[in-house]
Amino acid sequence: MRHVGLVLLSAIVLSACAGRERLESTPRLTVVRDEATLPPPDRRDLTAADRPALIGPLDTIQVDVFGVPELSREMQVDASGRIAMPLVGTVDARGKTATELADAVEAALRGRYVRNPDVTVNIKSSVSQVVTIDGQVIEPGLYPVTNQMTLLRAIASAKGLAEFARQDDVVILRTVDGRKMAGLYNIAAIRSGAYDDPPIYANDVVVVGDSPQRRLFRDFVSLAPLLAAPLIAIVQ
Repeated sequence: MRHVGLVLLSAIVLSACAGRERLESTPRLTVVRDEATLPPPDRRDLTAADRPALIGPLDTIQVDVFGVPELSREMQVDASGRIAMPLVGTVDARGKTATELADAVEAALRGRYVRNPDVTVNIKSSVSQVVTIDGQVIEPGLYPVTNQMTLLRAIASAKGLAEFARQDDVVILRTVDGRKMAGLYNIAAIRSGAYDDPPIYANDVVVVGDSPQRRLFRDFVSLAPLLAAPLIAIVQ
């Protein structure tokens, strides 16, 4: 009886494989066959397109004024997005790049205190450049955003999809020019190469939906662990 069951299972698996459509190349996807080798990346492929790192509240920055060590210091941006420096006063750092903030400090010093100020700003740590990952992932929370962050990488940062996650119900919420926008994505389609893995930016919110049918089925089984007959259910 056990042998018959194994044969039937093998037949089902083989029939499923035989019915699967052959993956072909499209304008969006190049299929590499088994006999070919995956080419190595070009140097340009190893770096993501530049996304400016913007300074935000509670970020830690290093400000160096060349030739004036008493003005050089590490500091934290306050909750309103401002910094305070001797001779300079208060400067709004929120939303500026490191270069833009250095230019603002130079402008405040030039003429009155330093003849030709040379200021360098480096972002040492950022708590404002984060993405919120919520819903059916293993570890929801806030995760830092880098130039190479994409949707798949964001979900991997959250330790992957949870048991009841719906791969076709992943939403990215984003504010663009003051307007709230949302995009619906299918993780399975991205993994298969149907379309590109979308980039993730600071302040994005990623929400992974769940499957109520699968959850209901699991809860029902947990209430009836011992059954006299097989339990058959349709789970969409």
